[in-house]
Amino acid sequence: MKLKDSIALVTGAGRGIGRAIAMSLSAEGALVVLNSRSGKELEAVRTEIEGRGGRAEIAEADITDDAVVQKAFEGVLARHKKIDILVNNAGSGRFAPVRSLSMEDLDHMWNLNVRALVHCTKLVLPAMEKQKRGLIVNISSLAGKNAFLGGGGYASTKWAVLGFSRCLMLEEREHNIRVVTVSPGSVDTTFSPPRDPEKAQKILSPQDVADTVLLAVTMPERAMISEIDIRPTTPR
Repeated sequence: MKLKDSIALVTGAGRGIGRAIAMSLSAEGALVVLNSRSGKELEAVRTEIEGRGGRAEIAEADITDDAVVQKAFEGVLARHKKIDILVNNAGSGRFAPVRSLSMEDLDHMWNLNVRALVHCTKLVLPAMEKQKRGLIVNISSLAGKNAFLGGGGYASTKWAVLGFSRCLMLEEREHNIRVVTVSPGSVDTTFSPPRDPEKAQKILSPQDVADTVLLAVTMPERAMISEIDIRPTTPR
């Protein structure tokens, strides 16, 4: 139980990668605060965690709404006096040539993938700096390092996440706050187009990403894995 007595907040925790991360952190003893816009999905995750003997609570909020997410995070801090781990996982992708992307599509991705991630981070930093410890995990993507057709909008947000994370790591290490960026390749979730069962087995699963996050957050406090790329071994 390497995370016993820790408070971990996971955004986008209702499904896919976020759900897997929440389950894995709980299994190591953390009380997991589940965030997304869907209370129904969050309730299902909480029920599953508690059914396995873990602890979880729900902080339903649209993280692109500044006032709403601030109230949700302040509520967590009021109840627990700390947030030890923040996993910025929520994200969205809309894929098309730049000439075909609407400004609404671009605004949606930038508001969720970048602006909301930065705001959530800013909401936990004062408490982490005060306690002189903390972990911030930003789920990026290999799209933040590689170009591909139709990815001009999405990839640009993930490049921004990587740049933000690298700067934040340098700023906050003096406060004993570790910043980790995890960049997965294709993952078998509803985020990606449906695949046939054979192909789905050859790409990453949400649990693969969760295991990677767990490795990073359970390292000794003296050690920081700042960036991890994770990709299928034998892509097809």
